[in-house]
Amino acid sequence: MWETWTAPEGETIETCSILTTDANELMRSVHDRMPVILAPGDFALWLDAEVRDPAKLQHLYRPFETSHLQEWEVATLVNSTRNTSEECIKPALTQAPLF
Repeated sequence: MWETWTAPEGETIETCSILTTDANELMRSVHDRMPVILAPGDFALWLDAEVRDPAKLQHLYRPFETSHLQEWEVATLVNSTRNTSEECIKPALTQAPLF
């Protein structure tokens, strides 16, 4: 979710939020939470501006099915927020130890 707000003085502020839920089996080894991931079949409900009752969306906050996800090791390049290239998501090259 994101929002752009303009202050009375004219400054534009952009904000965003990431909704999280409990980690599924795959993610649990990394962290106890994971982002909420919507299945394509849930997009219309999530984007429906007429839905005002939070209870109708509650089931969307469940951990995403582990069977629909993949994992692979990535380079330590991801450890800095300055790095935003596609290299961050490419599988790491497995190299033999130098020693």
